[in-house]
Amino acid sequence: MKFNGYRRPDGRVGIRNHVIVMPGVICAAGAAQKIANKADAVYLYNPNGCAQNSSDTALTLEILSGLIANGNVYGVLIVGLGCEMLRNDRYIEAIRKKTSKPVHYISIQQEGGIQKTVSKGLEIVNELKAGADKCVREECDLSEIILGLECGGSDPTSGFSSNAVLGVTSDRLIDLGGTSVLCETPEAIGTENILKRRGFTPEIGQELYDTVIRYDRMCKDNGEDIRSANPSPGNKASGITTLEEKSLGCIHKSGTKPFMGVYKYGQLVDRKGLVFMDGTAYDVASVVSLVAGGAQVVAFTTGMGTPVGNAIAPVIKITGNKDTASRLSDMIDFDTSTSISGEKTVDELGAELLDHIVRVCNGEEVVAEVNGFSDMAINQFFSYS
Repeated sequence: MKFNGYRRPDGRVGIRNHVIVMPGVICAAGAAQKIANKADAVYLYNPNGCAQNSSDTALTLEILSGLIANGNVYGVLIVGLGCEMLRNDRYIEAIRKKTSKPVHYISIQQEGGIQKTVSKGLEIVNELKAGADKCVREECDLSEIILGLECGGSDPTSGFSSNAVLGVTSDRLIDLGGTSVLCETPEAIGTENILKRRGFTPEIGQELYDTVIRYDRMCKDNGEDIRSANPSPGNKASGITTLEEKSLGCIHKSGTKPFMGVYKYGQLVDRKGLVFMDGTAYDVASVVSLVAGGAQVVAFTTGMGTPVGNAIAPVIKITGNKDTASRLSDMIDFDTSTSISGEKTVDELGAELLDHIVRVCNGEEVVAEVNGFSDMAINQFFSYS
């Protein structure tokens, strides 16, 4: 199965051709936003860049460099202040470990103020856009796609409709040589024994099991029981009663294939097939980690509806709740509720969803892109020290 994508010099393939403007530190966000707006470039919000301990700083660099390395990005301008912790050399070093694409850095203090920074930034971004305009889509195999599997605002229809459909889609993609990434470790709690049996090797199965148990213990070691916050109030109101019940629905997104590996939060995915990423249940930070890991597209199931988007990758919203699909139509891309009414089977919808994903890979916009949503968060619960 084929799609038309952008082949990058570093070997990655993109389905979008973004020129990014990112503040190197939150203090420079205003200047970076001005440049992005004036140049009609994509703005990637960065809430960090300074005043973090070494562990948090390492994680910030891991995630931001991964986002920039994503195949959907042509090049980037980073706008710094000049006195912060993360400056030119550290960003360039982290990014160059992952990609050779165009990366530029300027700082407000060095350029001599906001106006001069914006002027210099516009010059750079216009050059980047000219380079990006020369890129043309070419035929690529669907085996080049990394699909992020995400859920949020779940209700009971998520587990037995949209997640089940997405699981079929994931299986089909993997049969075609592609990659799917299941994230959200907290929403695997209670299913660790099931996941353990699905490891491609006993060692991978044990790593899956240990990853889920470790997350539960980390919360308790910090004086928290994750079950007091998950399921969320909205989940409970919709009819989900326990974390274990929610987790059983959540893992349906992964289909039936064996897990080929376990990755850290935001780590670059370098294996084919189904893999697991040790991530958060916080939707925005989870999507960010999947994209930092290389996912060019994210399939996001939701029963109650959510508008979450991402600056780098299209986020396809899928619901099994007929009322949500109708009432929140400007937030939903794909409706699987016909699997509940009996009009279509889960397998039929899984095939249709894969066709929809291919259209998105070919350039069709999702509603989060149309709405201009580009949410950003990094979960500092994880450590790269």
